[in-house]
Amino acid sequence: MLEEKITVLKQKIVESANIVESMLEKCINSLVNKDENKLNEVINIDEQKVNEYEIELDELCTNVIAQYQPRAKNLRIILMILKMNNDLERMGDHVVNIAESCLYLINKTTRQSLNDITQISEIARTMLKDSISSFIKEDGALAKSVCEKDDQIDDLRKKYFSRLVADMKEDEDVIDQSMHIIRIIGNLERIADLSTNICEDVLYVSEGRVIKHHASE
Repeated sequence: MLEEKITVLKQKIVESANIVESMLEKCINSLVNKDENKLNEVINIDEQKVNEYEIELDELCTNVIAQYQPRAKNLRIILMILKMNNDLERMGDHVVNIAESCLYLINKTTRQSLNDITQISEIARTMLKDSISSFIKEDGALAKSVCEKDDQIDDLRKKYFSRLVADMKEDEDVIDQSMHIIRIIGNLERIADLSTNICEDVLYVSEGRVIKHHASE
């Protein structure tokens, strides 16, 4: 019976992650296509769905712990689902921040290329998807590959930030647009960081390895 309950918890966490991933994809597509309605949908509807999943899953996990008093690996899995649940809610908040800046940018004429945003977004979205897959499959190799992608995100962020700062110094008319692009990239980096945190926990649960702060080893 406990195994069945854990299966339900895993299904719920996957459903929540799918919503966050869809929100992120919708944001970037809406930025490129200048779709204000879809961005408002992310802010006003999709985030509420993630919040509802967080409340429901938190209650389910608490009830399973109280009813079955799981031990060892089963307890670690349930506690990890609780942590992932919180991480996904935070990711949803970051996506809303992205959507708000996208709303600003689609109503302005910006000289900066959006390729920087789409490139980092695709990596972050892949990291999120793979982090959940690594947990469900208990795939340590996939989890480690996600951790390694975090360095790639950091390198791209530094490069793009330097370029945007140079643009602002050269032309004060692009300051507002550049600050919103910086905000978007910063929130994408946080999503990538949270995905990395999930994978560090996967490696601990599946292999008993602690790699926090040592993802490149």
